Amino acid sequence: MLFEDTYRTINQPSEGIFRDKGSKFIAYTYPFKSEEHLKDIISELKNQHAKARHFCYAYRLTTDRSVFRINDDGEPSGTAGRPILNTLLSHDLTNILIVVVRYFGGTLLGVPGLINAYKSAAEDAVQCTSIIEKRIQDVYLIDFEYLHMNEVMKLIKDEDLESFDQDFDLKCKIKITINQSDINRIIGKLESIENLKSQYLKTI
Repeated sequence: MLFEDTYRTINQPSEGIFRDKGSKFIAYTYPFKSEEHLKDIISELKNQHAKARHFCYAYRLTTDRSVFRINDDGEPSGTAGRPILNTLLSHDLTNILIVVVRYFGGTLLGVPGLINAYKSAAEDAVQCTSIIEKRIQDVYLIDFEYLHMNEVMKLIKDEDLESFDQDFDLKCKIKITINQSDINRIIGKLESIENLKSQYLKTI
């Protein structure tokens, strides 16, 4: 298999809706990178939809798509969070949260009906947003002597690397992002500069 250095996500929220037998299912998608924002999003939706009965969700995180969580919020197990997650899986999306808010219409939908409703609402919200492809990048901290500044900055410019958190003194530090597929080549070039050290920080 070829090395994959891209992932699919969204860059703006969207809404979708599905109705069945008087029940209304409103789905919200959010670009989502950290679980710490979950409580705020759910409480904001609860303020907006004070009369809704359920707030079910699923999310996937990280560029290797390995972190996920589902919540049925009182619906029968497997009827809400799992179908929402399956929508993310079928579109191969990550760094995204989908919350489906349910207003109960008075008629029970049964397990197949619920699965279909949560899946359909989530699907509608995904169809209403634009899916983007992002490159998986690693962030590196590089240390070098001021003497080699021009050489380092020329390489950053030539390779079109993003740089930030610069600290230029006699000893210079700068953070850069490198596409994962280019790591070995770029780090090799950087480390051929005298006394330059590079340190991996994280993947984004």
